[in-house]
Amino acid sequence: MKDLRASLKTKWFEMTKAKIKREDYREITPYWISRLIEKEFAWGCKTIEDIQHALYACPNGVFKKFNANIMTLGYPKSGDKKRIIKYKHDGIEIRTGNPDWGAEPGKVYFVIKHGEELTPKTAINY
Repeated sequence: MKDLRASLKTKWFEMTKAKIKREDYREITPYWISRLIEKEFAWGCKTIEDIQHALYACPNGVFKKFNANIMTLGYPKSGDKKRIIKYKHDGIEIRTGNPDWGAEPGKVYFVIKHGEELTPKTAINY
């Protein structure tokens, strides 16, 4: 399994690092569909309704499996540990998000959930 990498703006990175923001929101676009949905489902998914239908038909196998979520402040060099946080991947949902954490009220997103923080001692290939 691979790690899921996503870059954040300063405000969201700092809230995530402080363990205030425990999930990340990504718009449901062809780009994120290709990154988060298994290939056999992604080709037919173009709308939220398509994804919801796939989830209904196969609730445990639509989303790709990831080891960890690697959240970065912008696009840092690999050795810049101050701008990289690694969390256990705790799943993906499709739902609305928290407006205090950057979601538009009433808008549906891919919600990437963060588990425990993986420190350099517990995470290999940070």
